[in-house]
Amino acid sequence: MSTEQARTAPDERRWKALGVCLAAGFISLLDTSIVNVALPSLERGLGASEATQAWVVSGYALTFGLALVPAGRLGDMRGRRQAFLFGLALFTVASAACGFAPGTGWLVVFRLIQGAAAGIVAPQTSGLIQQMFQSSERAKAFGVLGTVIGVSTATGPLAGGLLIDAAGTDDGWRWVFFVNLPIGVAAFVAGLRLLPRFPATGKHEEFDLFGVFLLGAGVLALMLPLVQEQQWTGREKWALMPLALVLLGAFWAWERRQGRLGRAPLVDLALFSLRSFTIGALISLSYFAGFTTVFFLYALYLQNGVGYSALASGLTVLPFAAASAVGAALGGRLVVRFGRKLVVIGLAGVALGVLGVVAAVELVPGRNVGWASALPLLIGGIGSGLTVSPNTTLTLTRVPVHRAGAAGGVLQTGQRVGSAAGIAVVSAVYFAHLANHGRADTALQLGLLAVAGIILVALVLAVADLRERQVRPEPEKAAEPVGRGWEEGGAVEGVRPGP
Repeated sequence: MSTEQARTAPDERRWKALGVCLAAGFISLLDTSIVNVALPSLERGLGASEATQAWVVSGYALTFGLALVPAGRLGDMRGRRQAFLFGLALFTVASAACGFAPGTGWLVVFRLIQGAAAGIVAPQTSGLIQQMFQSSERAKAFGVLGTVIGVSTATGPLAGGLLIDAAGTDDGWRWVFFVNLPIGVAAFVAGLRLLPRFPATGKHEEFDLFGVFLLGAGVLALMLPLVQEQQWTGREKWALMPLALVLLGAFWAWERRQGRLGRAPLVDLALFSLRSFTIGALISLSYFAGFTTVFFLYALYLQNGVGYSALASGLTVLPFAAASAVGAALGGRLVVRFGRKLVVIGLAGVALGVLGVVAAVELVPGRNVGWASALPLLIGGIGSGLTVSPNTTLTLTRVPVHRAGAAGGVLQTGQRVGSAAGIAVVSAVYFAHLANHGRADTALQLGLLAVAGIILVALVLAVADLRERQVRPEPEKAAEPVGRGWEEGGAVEGVRPGP
């Protein structure tokens, strides 16, 4: 191999490896929304009760959120390649098991395993991006990741509608899970060949099992009443919230103790001394509380309030999905130049788009609302693309690479908690008005106004951070060398942010 070829080979190799990560990320995030439109098929084909349907949707989100931080830390310690491939294999097998499930109980069990597997994969993706890319290339890679996040979440209802329309309502729900199999197998085979073998950073560190217990119990107590808000009708469920605060407070104290004793914590609390990480994580939590709720609410309205089919309902979000992909690609290229300003612009665009849908429902109610909402959804999609990938880049840019998996887990745990909280709050507004007044149009408008309010919280945080950066820029971290990471095809030499 010539000198020039040796120089260019690593670039081609790491972008191909990124493609493997994105394929796995796509199917795991697709499954957060694709199942929603399959619930009527699930009820008809398997006789699933409302409680079972709720657990098929919310159980996935629950175990997804529980696995993120421990899996991210395990990837940091033992190697992200191994953790990624294990999680992807488990996700693919669990998807097949869901599709072949003979009864509702088995389906719920397999769905919980599938969610946990998705939680293993997700933090490895952000950690591998931190390892494989530096500087502006890293921003571009996170830009592509942002495209996948936006497109997979937005196109889930469309993909589910297409599959059910093709396979029929009795068995269509099974193909919602089977669609993961060819992608999962192809990504696993490609991952064996393309994913880099970076040395593990913590082979001699002890895994913080008690920290895992405290964090897992705290997140479980926090998320359970949120994801089961509609199914658990009594107020007793909210008693879990104070318990969650106690458990998470105990986790914080335990992690500080681990640090004082010189032991490896599950989450390095020094991460929160980085303003970019703390503010970025709060923006992400707030944004996902609003962003994912839009599709949940809009699909409910179109199918139950207006009479759209699952396929027609999915088609209406295409403008958002396409615009989100374009916005994320732009965001990945522009974030190095504009920084937090880009996130502010993106959040303003999303809020404007949501308010535009409120106006469209008022001006063009009924079956034509899908056409009337296309332009507002287009604006919101561009804003979403300019928000997710730049915010992810800015949040993780100064995180030490040897903590990238755990940091990514913390960031995405916030996203899952935010999504659950947003759906609980906004659906309560929607269903309360529907029960008292029976007007689906007004119920949707009130729900979307609640979404806009949540997005504005994220916007206020972004504006405050932008002003703070202008007054007092966060100091840059020193650089430390990165060793050779590729198993073949030439070495990769570069720099990474130091601790």
